Amino acid sequence: MSETPPPAQPKNPLHGVTLESMLVALVAHYGWPGLAERIALRCFSSQPSITSSLKMLRKTPWAREKLEGLYLFMQRENRRAGRADAPAPPPPGPLRGCAPSRS
Repeated sequence: MSETPPPAQPKNPLHGVTLESMLVALVAHYGWPGLAERIALRCFSSQPSITSSLKMLRKTPWAREKLEGLYLFMQRENRRAGRADAPAPPPPGPLRGCAPSRS
């Protein structure tokens, strides 16, 4: 029995983007206070860290959806503004560093 690879998702803007890379990009763009203001979660306002936030987001589907929506909003606004200093979308695969990649 051989498994077929998952189908490509060319229309899905989140395809290949990890939760960690989304969180890192949002923290780089808004900072922890700005992120806590936009998404009311204690893990963003009280002693925030990438690790604790990822644990909470993985266990809470509605919070993950809010984070994904904010990430898509940030990407759309950056494209519209044509910001050269905006974080580039991360490459597919796991993000190993804490800083978003720049193009």
